[in-house]
Amino acid sequence: MTGKDNFNFESLLDESVKIHGHLCPGQVLGVRMSILGLEKVDIEDPKGKDRKKVMVFVEIDRCATDAIQSVTGCSPGKRTMKLLDYGKMAATFVNLNTGKAIRILAKEESKAAAKNYCTEIEDKYERQTAAYKVMPDEELFKWEEVSVEIPPEDMPGRPLKRVQCEKCGEYVQDNREINLDGRIYCKACAGKAYYKK
Repeated sequence: MTGKDNFNFESLLDESVKIHGHLCPGQVLGVRMSILGLEKVDIEDPKGKDRKKVMVFVEIDRCATDAIQSVTGCSPGKRTMKLLDYGKMAATFVNLNTGKAIRILAKEESKAAAKNYCTEIEDKYERQTAAYKVMPDEELFKWEEVSVEIPPEDMPGRPLKRVQCEKCGEYVQDNREINLDGRIYCKACAGKAYYKK
């Protein structure tokens, strides 16, 4: 396993487990993925001096997401974590100062490879959890440098603009409104609501 001195895997995992509520393979993968991603984009102190330099795009709404948030300090509320639920155990780490970005995918075959580690553990999930702690990055993950274009309205910071929906009167921030026939609507009033009244 790799890891710079400033990333203490065990303490990061402990912190993540406290937030998530239990130890599982996804927690280990998320912590390991975050350490690797931060290293690859040259972020040394994501919760300290580098906190305004990092953004992460997470492609799954599972256990690893909590671990990624715990390690990176990124969150939806800070607008530094974007949840794009593609259903893939993957995340892209972006250094906002340099534009350097790395997408990391947990290899599906790492589940099967885990059986070659910690053979004394009979339970499959416990073995995976233990194995993922010691397996080399190359066996757990596939990564590649990518380019991520982040529009100004998706960047951290104050809202760029606020407009009022002409139907319900509610306010919409950061270009999330929909313009139909020259009128401004929120997504719900434009027929794209996730809820029904």
